[in-house]
Amino acid sequence: MMKLKALFLSTMILSMNLFSLEQQSENLRILVYNTHGLPEIFISDNPKKRFPVIGKKTQDFNISLLQEDYSHHEELSSGLAKESLAIRGGLGGRLICPFCTGSGLTSVFNLPKNWTVDIENQTYDTCSGWLRGANDCFAYKGFQIIKITLPSNKRFFIVNTHMDAGKRDSDRAARKKQLEHIISTMKQRATTEALIVAGDLNLNSKNPEDVKLLENFKEELKLTDSFTGHKISKKWTILDYILYKQGEELEFKIISVGEDESFVTEEGPLSCLLYTSPSPRDRTRS
Repeated sequence: MMKLKALFLSTMILSMNLFSLEQQSENLRILVYNTHGLPEIFISDNPKKRFPVIGKKTQDFNISLLQEDYSHHEELSSGLAKESLAIRGGLGGRLICPFCTGSGLTSVFNLPKNWTVDIENQTYDTCSGWLRGANDCFAYKGFQIIKITLPSNKRFFIVNTHMDAGKRDSDRAARKKQLEHIISTMKQRATTEALIVAGDLNLNSKNPEDVKLLENFKEELKLTDSFTGHKISKKWTILDYILYKQGEELEFKIISVGEDESFVTEEGPLSCLLYTSPSPRDRTRS
C-alpha cells in the first residue's frame, strides 16, 4: 500500500511522508505562499532583498505554490535550486495594458525524477476594480491546474489560485464567478482523482457572504477544509485556504495545522499561517 502524508503551510507549508510497498519512505513538503510581489512603488519593504530569500526557501520544499509573483520573478529565480522547475501562470498582454502584471502565479518543483508534472494555466473571465476596489483588473488572475503522476501511474491534481480581493458587492460577484470557473473546469478534469485547491481565495472567514461562497464551492467539488478538526486562533481572519477531495486511487490525510515562525527575514515575516496538507494514499494496492 502506498501512503503519502503531507503538511501544508499558508504562506503555507506542507510536509509529506511517502511510504511504498517496499517500505521505502520519502518526505514530500509543499509551500503555499502569497509573496506580496507588487512593484516597489506600491510596497514599503525591499523586495529585491526579500525575493531571493523566498526563492532559497523553496529549496526546502518539493512543491511551492506561490501567488503575487508579479514584478520580482528574476530575484525569486536567483534563489532557486539549479534543478528546480519553475512554471509561471499567464503573463497577460502588455501591449493592451502596459501596467498589467499577469496572474502572479508561480509553481516551483523539486520532485523525484520519476514523478511527472503537467501544468495548464487558465485566466479568469471576470475581474472587479480598475481604479476602485483592490485594482484586481490590472492583474490577469487565474489558476494553475497541476497534474502530478506518481511512479505507480496514480495521479492527483492541485489547483494554485489567487482570486479577486475587495469588500464591495462587485468584488464578491467576481469571486463567485471565479469559483464557478474552477468548479466547471475541475469537475471535468478530476472526476475520480484526488484534488487539492490551495491559495489566496480572498474569502474572509468572518464575512457571512464570503463564507456562503466558500461552503457552496466545497459542496460542489466535495472538498474538505484542512482546518477542520484543528484549533486556530479566533483572532485570525482567514483569506488563504487548503481544501482537498479524496480520490478513488489516492487519498489525503492531514497531519497538523499551525504557524511557521522560521519563515522570516530581518525586515519582517515572510509567512503567515501554517496549514497541514492532505497527502495522497494509494487505496487500490495492499
